[in-house]
Amino acid sequence: MLARNAESLYWIGRYVERADDTSRILNVSVHQLLEDASVDPDHASRQLLAVLGIQTDGTDSLDVWKLTELVAYAKDNPASIVGSINSARENTRGAREVVSTELWECLNATWNAVPDRQRYARRAGPHSFLSFVEERAAMFAGLADSTMSRDDGWRFMVLGRSVERADMVVRLLLSRVQDRASSPGWVTVLRSAGAQDTYLRTYRGALDAGRVVQFLLRDTLFPRSVFHALRQAEECLDELDSGTQSRTHEKSEALRLLGRARSELEFLKPSDLLEDLPKRLASLQTTIKDVGEAVSVQYFHSAPWVAWSGAEVSL
Repeated sequence: MLARNAESLYWIGRYVERADDTSRILNVSVHQLLEDASVDPDHASRQLLAVLGIQTDGTDSLDVWKLTELVAYAKDNPASIVGSINSARENTRGAREVVSTELWECLNATWNAVPDRQRYARRAGPHSFLSFVEERAAMFAGLADSTMSRDDGWRFMVLGRSVERADMVVRLLLSRVQDRASSPGWVTVLRSAGAQDTYLRTYRGALDAGRVVQFLLRDTLFPRSVFHALRQAEECLDELDSGTQSRTHEKSEALRLLGRARSELEFLKPSDLLEDLPKRLASLQTTIKDVGEAVSVQYFHSAPWVAWSGAEVSL
């Protein structure tokens, strides 16, 4: 596969996942700000922007509407929902020969519908727009599952999706590491990750910070856990590297980084999970960044990894 097409597929996976995850997080945050009068809108908005890596000038006070404009509708912000959709569509347009017609039509129809959905959301509230993005991302994932061969193109797309998903969950957890074990903020984290119902079934309704962290970091069955995303990314890279032979079992840099991060989570004692959690999460975030850089250098022959909040469209 051409490096250009491989890179486009990798970033399609990342951008669609970014739009989906950002919609989920913003939807939960907007509901919280509108329903809970005790929450300071400016502080909560800035906390969310910090999670998403979006910079503000720090002067004007933020509310639900300004937050939505920045996170959802800002075309010039590559980390916004609209920015991610635009980037995913442009990458798909540049790789038409390796994606199915259904995938292209899904993203193109989503892109064409965004202006009307955006205008309606500005009148009626952002929930309809955010739900629309979540539904279209789910449709994209279903079409990818049913119309793409499990070849290298598929692996690059799933690799991008898995790397982005792991990064997002780590960001969510970092935003709450200073909260009390019984803080309602942990429910917000679960809802933002689409994990609340599955968590409640797993732990019989018991809410505890340690269990939330355990579930989102180390659960082997939940597809949005960090461990599951890392393992899936590792499997994709292992299959991409399967054609190379080595007497010393030497792995590529990206595969080595993923394997180390996954094994550290897998063999960590549950009692040690919350010990120095901020440092552990920061290390995971750095590893994910390094994986993206290593993948770019190894497969795309491009410049090192671009910062999350400023990732550029690759055509």
